Amino acid sequence: MLPFSSDMKGFTAMMKLKKRAKYALLVPTSMGLRMTPAAGQPVHCSSLFSLQATSAETNVASVASYLGLPVKVLTAFVKDSPLARYIKDNLASRHMDYEGPEIEQGGPWGYRHQFNIADSGFGSRGPRVWNDRAGEVGRLLNVKDFDLERIFKKEGVQIVHLSGLIGALSPETSRFCLEIARAAKKNGSLISFDLNYRASFWVNREKELSAVFSEIAGLADILVGNEEDFQLCLGIKGPEAGGKDIQAKIDGFKGMIENVRKRYPKAGVFATTLRQVVDTNHHLWGAIMSTAKGWQVVEPRDITVTDRIGGGDGFVGGLLYAILRGWEPEKWIQFGWACGALATTLLTDYGQPADEEQVWSIWKGNARVKR
Repeated sequence: MLPFSSDMKGFTAMMKLKKRAKYALLVPTSMGLRMTPAAGQPVHCSSLFSLQATSAETNVASVASYLGLPVKVLTAFVKDSPLARYIKDNLASRHMDYEGPEIEQGGPWGYRHQFNIADSGFGSRGPRVWNDRAGEVGRLLNVKDFDLERIFKKEGVQIVHLSGLIGALSPETSRFCLEIARAAKKNGSLISFDLNYRASFWVNREKELSAVFSEIAGLADILVGNEEDFQLCLGIKGPEAGGKDIQAKIDGFKGMIENVRKRYPKAGVFATTLRQVVDTNHHLWGAIMSTAKGWQVVEPRDITVTDRIGGGDGFVGGLLYAILRGWEPEKWIQFGWACGALATTLLTDYGQPADEEQVWSIWKGNARVKR
């Protein structure tokens, strides 16, 4: 099997780590809280909200943690905050280890965990998300607060997953992610990088972030992103084809990936999801992936959506789980597709698979009752 490169260096390194690594997956992140109105209502019309701990990176890691693989979260907490306690309890309930500094709040106008206020939408009304990140404690993440020697050499990590959201959150988190990537590469861990471009994070930082993202992409074994991500984060020419024709989109993405591969030849896996929105609760969901074994394409299929937020993270989580399990590339994209579809059926923005069988039933289109 040649999942990463023809010389099998990436695969061999992972197999060696598999024998001794304490953690299958490690994610640096800034934890926040999501508030969602009840019954699919808009924020401004609601008085009842559900609360959950959230971050894009732990959304990805939840697939592996719920399916029994050891996961570690590197983050930061507000000291003595009841919301920090809520987040810690949530991560523990997701079977995740965590560590990070306890930072003094500094009074009512000091640090806090960010809020993500999300209207899931319904039918013809699309979702709307409002981010309130002032004073976010995760912006202070610094490698000085973590013993990377212990984490990577003594404990061991098979895959480090990085996201452009945490990578672009602040100058401090950009350096933090870059140092994590360098340490991972030095110690033989594989690196997954989901570019996750957000325009508001890049304002007045374009040159700085382009350099950081380019270096991380150059170290990565697995690159995930859509057309906008590759163009705006890495300056790669986008696909010529477009519009609503799905085959044109697939062909256009293939051409763009070939350009990405030329610039970042060390990466062996390139992937993205394909989504067409019929209405808020009805999507056509697909995916495309390139490996040393060629192209794998899941043409968009009908899925019913409770909440679309986290579907892309679920895809990446399923992809990484399949890689960690040592399956053939054909199954990586299938399991990733199904984990993304699973996440969109849940009220949380992360997938909580009961077992592998549940995920494979989604892939097979089997929604019959299991007794």
